[in-house]
Amino acid sequence: MDERARRWRLVLGGAAEGALQGADAGMDAALAALYERGAGLGASAPRVARWLGDIREYFPSTVVHVMQKDAIERLNLTRLLLEPEMLEAVEPDVHLVGTLLSLNRVMPDKARESARAVVRKVVAELEARLERRTRAAVTGALDRSARTHRPRRAADIDWNRTIKANLKNYLPERNTVVPSRLVGYGRRQQAVQREVVLCIDQSGSMAASVVYASVFGAVLASMRSLRTSLVVFDTAVVDLTDQLHDPVEVLFGTQLGGGTDINRAIAYCQGLVTRPSDTIFLLISDLYEGGVREEMLRRVAAMTDAGVQVIVLLALSDEGTPQYDHDNAAALAQMGVPAFACTPDAFPELMAAAIERRSYDQRPMAAPGRHP
Repeated sequence: MDERARRWRLVLGGAAEGALQGADAGMDAALAALYERGAGLGASAPRVARWLGDIREYFPSTVVHVMQKDAIERLNLTRLLLEPEMLEAVEPDVHLVGTLLSLNRVMPDKARESARAVVRKVVAELEARLERRTRAAVTGALDRSARTHRPRRAADIDWNRTIKANLKNYLPERNTVVPSRLVGYGRRQQAVQREVVLCIDQSGSMAASVVYASVFGAVLASMRSLRTSLVVFDTAVVDLTDQLHDPVEVLFGTQLGGGTDINRAIAYCQGLVTRPSDTIFLLISDLYEGGVREEMLRRVAAMTDAGVQVIVLLALSDEGTPQYDHDNAAALAQMGVPAFACTPDAFPELMAAAIERRSYDQRPMAAPGRHP
């Protein structure tokens, strides 16, 4: 069987002509069990565990993650994930963490430690991928926002940037640059320079966003120049700020699913703001409001009028454009509040832009207390 025929045979399954041998036969059986071209996986935990092992052997990890997600959704394997042996067989990823968190309240004790191990592994991988870039972007933005064109002392002058800004004033005959303006550092501050409030919608559709936001919250909370708060909500509001030292604890403090009361969550977060002009409020939500919409919009307007930098992330995940409430997004846009989806890799630059009060595409953001 040539390569083209082999690929079509794997795509079409057992209904196509031609027998497969060796690893190809194993791949075909794994695909058939999931995509209902054969007998299926059934409800046997040992059989499902073997299947999970097979797909890890035959397919790359990116494909394994897709097949696991499909298996959970198509074959209703959620109940089996409460078995420790099942959790040990799966390939951990963000979607699996979201599924486990949705089962948090019904998870038996014997499965809880296995579930924590899965979540801990995913969180560690995300921190390794995202922490360094986030720290670098935020620190650079804070340094740039602290620069001044009137340094008080010679020690406060940033000579590299001063020379770059004055290259047009180079005098060849003297082999020197005559600076017409100085670029300097503001007085370095040991105190908090910005307050960040993360307000996270924990409805079921936001599972991946909850995972990423919790990891970013832990990274931001570890930076002395920021004071970071993290609040999750459905129809109730839970402040998890005191658990930010451990994003795994934050995640197990969430409860995915249920209704949504954005207005109540924003009301709580308003009470956390002590320095409005130095505060970044990130609402991570699909904006489907189950509370009082008009009051929610009034609260956002009040925050921006006070000088708070308000940004709405419709999703913080690797997926494409999410489902969201277009009317609420449009109403926020009229206030000058950006609402858009953001990938985890783009989040560090988003934070840098917010600190410097410029938009994500480099245009200046609205000044405090003004609506464009």
